[in-house]
Amino acid sequence: MPDNRRAPAKPRHIEDIDKREDIRVRIIGTILEAGDDAAMVDDGTASTEVFLDKEDLEAVEEGERVRIFGRVLPTPDGFEIQGELVQPVDVQEERYKKVRETVTHVQV
Repeated sequence: MPDNRRAPAKPRHIEDIDKREDIRVRIIGTILEAGDDAAMVDDGTASTEVFLDKEDLEAVEEGERVRIFGRVLPTPDGFEIQGELVQPVDVQEERYKKVRETVTHVQV
């Protein structure tokens, strides 16, 4: 029986996404610009284009912090992300960084 589960969305900073290894990722960033079919998202390490459904694009605003789950799409110049889920986040940036560093160091 085939295994039809999707790959887990790994938490990543944009600068750490590996287009050869990462299939699905989870990023938290700020919407810099929203266009007709994509948004430019910056997480403080880098920025990338995230393709979104029309409804998701209409629901986000420039300057808004969001968490995006999506599929990594390799391109000749790097990668893009096909967004699957967009969630607004209200997180204190410094606290988030501290928790993330702590969790990263604890993982075996």
